[in-house]
Amino acid sequence: MQRESMEVDVVIVGGGPAGLATACRLMQMAKKAEKEISVCVLEKGSEIGAHILSGAVFEPAVLQELFPDWKEKGAPLNTQVTGDDVYYLPNGETAFKFPGLLVPRPMHNHGNYIISLGNLCRWLADQAMELGAEIFPGFAAAEVLYNEDGSVRGVATGDMGTAADGEKKSSFEPGFEFHAKYTILSEGCRGHLGKEIISRYKLDADSDPQHYGIGIKEVWEIPEDKHKEGLVVHTVGYPMTGASYAVTSGSFLYHTENNQVSLGLIVDLAYQNPHISPFDEFQKLKHHPIFKQYIKGGKRISYGARAIIKGGLNSLPKMTFPGGLLIGCDAGTLNAAKIKGSHTAMRSGIIAAETLFAELSKETQHAELTEYTRRFNNSDLYTELKATRNFGSGFHKFGFWLGSALVFIEQNIFFGKFPFTFRDKSKDHCQLKPAAESAKIDYLKPDGEISFDKLSSVFLSNTNHAEDQPCHLQLKDASIPIDMNLPMYDEPAQRYCPAGVYEVIEDSAGDKRFQINAQNCVHCKTCDIKDPAQNINWVVPEGGGGPNYPAM
Repeated sequence: MQRESMEVDVVIVGGGPAGLATACRLMQMAKKAEKEISVCVLEKGSEIGAHILSGAVFEPAVLQELFPDWKEKGAPLNTQVTGDDVYYLPNGETAFKFPGLLVPRPMHNHGNYIISLGNLCRWLADQAMELGAEIFPGFAAAEVLYNEDGSVRGVATGDMGTAADGEKKSSFEPGFEFHAKYTILSEGCRGHLGKEIISRYKLDADSDPQHYGIGIKEVWEIPEDKHKEGLVVHTVGYPMTGASYAVTSGSFLYHTENNQVSLGLIVDLAYQNPHISPFDEFQKLKHHPIFKQYIKGGKRISYGARAIIKGGLNSLPKMTFPGGLLIGCDAGTLNAAKIKGSHTAMRSGIIAAETLFAELSKETQHAELTEYTRRFNNSDLYTELKATRNFGSGFHKFGFWLGSALVFIEQNIFFGKFPFTFRDKSKDHCQLKPAAESAKIDYLKPDGEISFDKLSSVFLSNTNHAEDQPCHLQLKDASIPIDMNLPMYDEPAQRYCPAGVYEVIEDSAGDKRFQINAQNCVHCKTCDIKDPAQNINWVVPEGGGGPNYPAM
């Protein structure tokens, strides 16, 4: 069957804060100028917000600029930060609270809001549609389309109704092509089309390697007498302390509205010990008194996980390519020092929209939006990222204590104008040490009240995929998991995946095979990042598949 197509001015891949801010700002400018511009947003989730997961403490200045009347329009910013506590946890029992004067300035949250980023994206999508943008949920952009001159022509969604063996089922429908003057990739961290574009055009040739973490989050409903609406708690240290770890991690606990708390753990994916299980570390963390005091007697209502891009300014690739842009976390604009990426993603989207409008207003458009780079470098976003450029590399190069001292000096004494830039050429997937040289970690069995297993957690993510479809977790070489990763690293995919997707199965004869339970996948992308052989390629499944987060 021949694929149908649609011609538009701008196609935006990804209905997160970056893509939706682009659509809103571009349509605002077109409306004010009385100019016709066609914009569509493709979202692989079943609805806008279904795949959105973040802490999240939100800095509202960019939203205020985009929609000065956001309060009147009912934007879901309902819980203003009322307290800001930062702890060092040396072990599973004690905690040291940092005085406010010792907390780096970017971590202060006065004037910010605790939100569900998924709900904010739903609201932004409503605003974009009111302004005239078209939103297509359940449309998974699976393929980049190219012109004969090598520039990007648009994207195509994946076929629907293909069986796992590649045969077309009776329900088969070919993908749909979106041809655009400009294609904006805003897929979030480790976007699979963004990864292709970066490689094809060598956009990262002059950048430091990108760095990542995995964030695991739960939402709890807790007893009213334990709830402190607006309280923000951040911790470092435990559970990943001691000689077995040699890696930084951080956790959060945010008191939202309706007697709920959001809590989670972020583990740096540069860790060395292949026995580490970020999921089990998070379950262990919840038994610490700092967390347990709030959630004991409560009810866990949501679970999810997502990779986080955190290399910062030094790791940003070139964000322009012939025919389009990389924006938001597809490029890496998150400010790790602030533990925030939503406002920076939105700012990158606004810069993209202003660049696009200026170019589309010309009689003849240029293939590459080089003006975006100038606008970005002259923006407050660039200034913000430059001021915190040493945050990640400082911790990677100097460890937790020396890195913390560096961050404090850079932010509280030099006020973001530290005269040195620390470059970090390490790659996360290259850091694992052989299993035989690494300390084994024994994780306690979950108690079903504070800590839980992976499968019951995945159930709370509302994850679902059509079972009879090609596996979206592609192995470049099917022999590597058992022949290489298992003897060398005890096949770490069994542990770094927070959803129980990967298993090593042994039969009665002692033969082992690598099993992929793709149905469980919550689209976190950790496997695509951390596999030591870079053997797993994450691609989109059929549109609408994956988690269905209600308010994450």
